[in-house]
Order: sequence, then structure tokens, then C-alpha cells
Amino acid sequence: MSYLSITDADREAMLEAIGVSSVDELFEQVPPGVRLGRELDVPPALGEAELARHVEELAARNVHTGAELSFLGAGVYDHYVPAVVDVVLSRGEFLTAYTPYQPEMSQGVLQAIFEYQTVICELTGMDVSNASGYDGCTVAADATFMAKHARPDRTRVVLAETVSPQVRQVVKTYARGFGLEVVEVPHDGGTTDPDRVAAAAQDAAAVLFQQPSFLGCLEPAPELAEAATEAGALAIAHVDPMSLGVLEAPGAYGASIAIGEGQAAGNWPSYGGPHYGFLAARSDFIRRMPGRIVGETLDADDRRAFVLTLQTREQHIRREKATSNITTNQTLLGLAGLATLSWLGPAGLREVGESCLALAAYAHERVPLEPAFDAPAFKEVAFRTPMPAREVVRRARERGVHPGYALGRDYQGMDDVLLVSVTERRTVEDVDRLAEVLEEVCS
Repeated sequence: MSYLSITDADREAMLEAIGVSSVDELFEQVPPGVRLGRELDVPPALGEAELARHVEELAARNVHTGAELSFLGAGVYDHYVPAVVDVVLSRGEFLTAYTPYQPEMSQGVLQAIFEYQTVICELTGMDVSNASGYDGCTVAADATFMAKHARPDRTRVVLAETVSPQVRQVVKTYARGFGLEVVEVPHDGGTTDPDRVAAAAQDAAAVLFQQPSFLGCLEPAPELAEAATEAGALAIAHVDPMSLGVLEAPGAYGASIAIGEGQAAGNWPSYGGPHYGFLAARSDFIRRMPGRIVGETLDADDRRAFVLTLQTREQHIRREKATSNITTNQTLLGLAGLATLSWLGPAGLREVGESCLALAAYAHERVPLEPAFDAPAFKEVAFRTPMPAREVVRRARERGVHPGYALGRDYQGMDDVLLVSVTERRTVEDVDRLAEVLEEVCS
């Protein structure tokens, strides 16, 4: 690393000071199975001018949804972000917000978190929410660890195959450290069979399913939650917050924990991140929740005040009782979600959901391709293509339209399936344009 100011002599002095003879010895406690075992495969270093030119060339390849008509979803969505979000987030006390280590001095941030928790509980029908998580993947891993704490005699977690592939991969990665075995239940025509879940959930700590599913279909969520509960497992529902104006809340159909990717509420796609995850649960599990929880109280003068009520990470409690080692959360992006959901209100959220439902139904009828699944959809519809879906995407983008996500990237046997996403930012005319382009490129 020639661009670093540390010299070989500096390294030798530091190694001597801490009592090791080499950098390899410094990291000998790292298990060999997780070491790379070779030099990084990176090209030679560039000069400053060459590097600037290279980065500019890479940036020029990016296309935003204002320049290309996009029907790309698959977990990151182009919902409208109201102007009030940037106004609120640009306030100094929020823009520079970090974990409030001196919470009594951070009443504004604590109140924002408290109101965020309230909104998440109202949306999900749960009793308690934490202050947010990094994204929809990490909160899923956190939820499975909560389940392990709640069911210590059980060492398996069941995942529906219709859960986001990214979420499933993160859960599998964490599960190895948690001592959990992951069992996946295959989908049946785009949805998950509750009977299969019931069989797989015997002796499992949790069952994790997604509503709507990653394949765009509405799952039989009440039946899935019931199957998990009857098997003694915790039902974990991974939900789209923008669907909860028209779909039943997880708390209403028996889920123990509700989680999700919050990006759709208040955050632009941002080329895939950063975003924020939300996690809410029944009050029985409050002391097992990761992160932190803000509570409301009265100060010495009987004025409304906010406090950090619970912190369950290793820095604050004994390691064996900790449920998280993540040291912060996405407060600023969660605040964007709070501003958006407050701006919408219940009626506005319902209107957004109804717009998505109507556009999905219109796309189902208008697009000149066969639907891949015979199941209701919320805002994503999967279609069969007469050629590999990736080729359809390439051809359509040459015409200024991004038609959707090629599901073959994540699911075997689906190379010819295209997942089309419509939000309230798309119009009937946009769907007509999509239909025209697909007819051109698929004929």
C-alpha cells in the first residue's frame, strides 16, 4: 500500500511494541477457514489523475430512474420521496446524528427515534420496535438470533425459498456463528405451502417468510404463521412497509416478530444503499431485541423526556446475554422513513398501496407475456420470456426502458422469468410503453 504513510520501519516498531514478530503472527488467532490465503487480485495502483478519470468513467455508466424508465424492483423500489424528507434530514441536529452516547443531551434525536418506533409498531401491529437496523438482511439475522434466545433448546431455523436471496444468504452466514442449522422450504408456484412449513418447523426455533414474496406473489401469511406457531417456532414475517396500507399487519395474523427493508419508505434507491431495516416484536421478546430502544418518561420537573431504555449489545451488558454486537443503526435513514410515513398518514399509505395493486393488475393484463405464477400480486409481477430474461433486459435497455429483474440470477430454472415492479411513480402510460418494448424485443 504505497499510498500509506506507514514505512517498513514504522511497522517493525509497532510489531515490536506489541510483542509479535510479524503481521502473520498478529492475525494467527483468525481461523484458517476464513482467511483469504493469497494476495488480493487487484490491478496496479493508478496515479491521481488516472484514478480520477477511471472513477468518472465508472460513474458515467450509472443511470438513474429519471433518465431511464425503470421497472426494476426485487427489494429496492422507486417510491416517491416527499420534499419534506430532505428538509428534515438536512437539519444539523439530525444530519450529524450518531448513536446518542450521552442520551440526556440528545433529546431531539431520542424523540425522533421514539416516534419512529411508534410508527413501526402501528404499521406492523407489534408491541415494541427497536431504533432501526442496518438493512432488511441484517435485521433478519437478528430476528433468528432472537428466536434462538427464546427457544434455546432448538437449533434450526426454517426459511421460505420465496424470501429474498440476499436475506437468506445473510441469515445463513450468521447462522453458522449462532449454531443454527438453516432449512429451506421450496416454493410451490411462487408461494409457500403451509403444510411443508409445518413439517419443516418441527423442533425449529423460527420460521421466516416474506410478504409479499420475492417472486412478487402474496403468501398465505396467516397460515404460515399458524404452521410455525403450532410447531412451537416463532413466526418471523419479512414485510414491505408500503404494503401495510392494504395488506394485513403481521401482528394481526399471529407473527411473533416483524422485520423488513425500510428503503421503500422514505429512501431513494441510491444504487442499492445505504438503507435501513426495521424490527418489531411482541412485548414477550423485548429483552431479546438487538440494538436499542428509546422510551418516554418525565423529568424532575414533570416535563416529557426521552431516555435510552434498553441497549442489548456487548458494550453495555454481559456478552452471554447480548443479542447484538452492531454498534449503531441507521437513525438518519429511519428518520426519513418516519417523515415519509407521517406525511402520508394512514389514508395516504392506503392510496399508495391501492395504486400499486391497480398498476400490477394492469401490467398483468397489458404486458404481452405469460405470467409465471398464478397468484395475487402487490406491486411485482413475474412473466415468462421467450428467451433468457437477461437478454430481454439488455435489448429493452437499448430502447430506454429497464424492464425488470431477471430471476434466473437467483433461482434455478427461472432463466426465462422477468420480475416487473410497478410503484405509484409509474403510470398507465409507462406500463403501455413497457408492453410495447417487450413486444418488440420478444417477437
